[in-house]
Amino acid sequence: MIETHTVASPHVRPSHLHAGAVRIFPEPVPYLMAWEIQSRLHEERVLDLQPDTVLILEHTPVYTLGRRTSQAHWGGSESALCADGAELHHVNRGGSVTFHGPGQIVVYPVLKLDRYATGPRQLVWLLEEVIIQVLERWNITGSRIVGKPGVWIMTPEPQKIACLGIRIEHGVTLHGFALNVDMDLTPFQRIHPCGFPDCRVTSMAQVCQTAVPIGTVKQELAQAFETVCALNWSTIA
Repeated sequence: MIETHTVASPHVRPSHLHAGAVRIFPEPVPYLMAWEIQSRLHEERVLDLQPDTVLILEHTPVYTLGRRTSQAHWGGSESALCADGAELHHVNRGGSVTFHGPGQIVVYPVLKLDRYATGPRQLVWLLEEVIIQVLERWNITGSRIVGKPGVWIMTPEPQKIACLGIRIEHGVTLHGFALNVDMDLTPFQRIHPCGFPDCRVTSMAQVCQTAVPIGTVKQELAQAFETVCALNWSTIA
């Protein structure tokens, strides 16, 4: 039996509004370009030269291998995995292998952790809550599964709709989560998503059985961050 969390967490959400910036990219961004932006923001946030910032974007096709990735999770052959033109990058986030591509929204929060959460576990809960609240707007019920970070659709069988992997350096967060909105899910068949060999993957469009506008969901994610993390946006793009 799969143990799920579908009720409110005992964790306390932030009670004070924090000023923050959100940057929404209209077109897919190559992974290394996004990493350069994220790394610069992280360095400047550590030095208090930037406010807490959330990047909301899509990537051009790319597989990323987290710190817990084993060869069995992705086959071990870069040429075979990337035969269709996707990139492959080893990254320093938690978790295992996943795929990013157009039609999937990736969210990178660069935040001072202690302003929002007591530690990584509470941060994960908050990020999952952002996703769950957006899914609710589309009449999709997102659930948590114990021991499997991310958000799942439980019927007719467990399918992952959002993956999550974070890192915390000098008290500031890196990486984040990816929500499958309206994308080609075929690349996930070439890997064990998040390291789970039996992991099925779905998208909002697949659940709704209709096209879902990516720009609308990007805006909804920004709004959900405002609510869940008590952020007061100063939009920068």
